[in-house]
Amino acid sequence: MPKTPVKAYKNLSFLNSPDARLIRVLAEYQEPLSRFRRYDIADTIVFFGSARTRPSDVVGKDIARLKRLPMQNRRKNQKALAKLEGELEMARYYDDAVVLARKLTEWSKNLAKGQRRFIISTGGGGGIMEAANRGAKEGGGLSVGLNISLPFEQEPNPYITPDLSFDFHYFFMRKFWFVYLAKGLIVFPGGFGTCDELFEVLTLIQTRKTRKPMPVVVYGTDYWKEIINFDALVRRGTIDAKDLKLIHFSDDPHEAFTYLSKELSKLHFRKKKSR
Repeated sequence: MPKTPVKAYKNLSFLNSPDARLIRVLAEYQEPLSRFRRYDIADTIVFFGSARTRPSDVVGKDIARLKRLPMQNRRKNQKALAKLEGELEMARYYDDAVVLARKLTEWSKNLAKGQRRFIISTGGGGGIMEAANRGAKEGGGLSVGLNISLPFEQEPNPYITPDLSFDFHYFFMRKFWFVYLAKGLIVFPGGFGTCDELFEVLTLIQTRKTRKPMPVVVYGTDYWKEIINFDALVRRGTIDAKDLKLIHFSDDPHEAFTYLSKELSKLHFRKKKSR
């Protein structure tokens, strides 16, 4: 008997070939869409930031451990100690992200019934991403993790809602899902990836390629104004002064929460007319 041919949609060698790239791209659109619909997720608040930032209590324990070493060993570890003390300075951003995500989650749970509004969404990895997913879990809510497969294997953090943990191959599809559902954006200190995400979203808003209003909170004023000279962009004429109004700087999770909850309520909920 002739061998029964394999159906195209079951042919793994084809599905993993260059000829099926379009099918894989579409799968990274349709499969997440089906999960978001299943959970009635209408929109998200996206947290960006470094994957390397750790909580202050963890960094503090590492510092204490190094300081307990015998004097001769401690001298050998002066560089490590200096690095940890620098890390401790950045660790407050992890702690603040937990607080902010928790407050936003608790607030969103008390909004309109039915669809789930303003769900916390992150890149699914460690650092600030972990902190935001952790805050959402502490607040008793769902959260999304849009992970990406990388050569150094970024693992999903343990605080993401399991059914809302994704693993993307294509960066551009991951970025699509960041922006498509987002109604607000919070950018904590980070490196190349965070800068890329910040500028891409600002470009989409500035050029009106995304037409929905989207408050953007840039968290950590001293950090960001050291890394990016926004005023110089205006002075050099590469952006307009009004473009800086796209950004709200914040250094306190309670202030950031007040700003975001007020802006999101104003933009997405109509006030009932009094009779």
